[in-house]
Amino acid sequence: MTPEDIINKTKIFVQEELINAEGGHDWFHIERVYKNSLLIAKAEPVDTFVVALGALLHDIADSKFHNGDETIGPKKAREFLFKLNVDSKTIKHVVNIIENISFKTSLSTNNATAFRSPELNVVQDADRLDAIGAIGIARCFNYGGFKNRALYNPYIAPNLNMTKAEYKNSTAPTINHFYEKLLLLKDKMNTKTGKKLANARHEYMLDFLKQFYSEWNGQK
Repeated sequence: MTPEDIINKTKIFVQEELINAEGGHDWFHIERVYKNSLLIAKAEPVDTFVVALGALLHDIADSKFHNGDETIGPKKAREFLFKLNVDSKTIKHVVNIIENISFKTSLSTNNATAFRSPELNVVQDADRLDAIGAIGIARCFNYGGFKNRALYNPYIAPNLNMTKAEYKNSTAPTINHFYEKLLLLKDKMNTKTGKKLANARHEYMLDFLKQFYSEWNGQK
């Protein structure tokens, strides 16, 4: 089986697995991350096959939709790739990407020993790009609605020093998520292309928040 065949089968697998997924973490999210990963990879010394598989499988079973269980996604990906006879080195690399891509991983106390690779850097940047800008705003409020969270509560301040556990269990208003994660991502990008794309999306979010507060306070 060629790499192209494996990627095509992976796309079909992911589409089927995420057919009923929440709108911000569905196949279209995966597709955007996949496309941006390939775009970023053009300027990076990476294995594009690993990048492609990592992007396609990075949210195959997001822990937030599985009672916080972070083992399901890596397990599903490993078993699927094994069935396609993908070599063990590639499978291990893809699984490492899935296990280390999320923002909450950066909040872990033992983050210094976390897995890193150029391929993870690319996929992580692509995933973070989809969390900011216009689409990032849409995804943020879609998930907030999915969890029945308040849009904004001026009496609940953002928690800027959350632990990984606090982040996973947060029920804060959606606007708080901008300060607790989204506005922090620009400075966490790994690649030159990722940083360039993130700057424009970051500014868009700042403009949105300015307009939001103006409307909230009856100023516009």
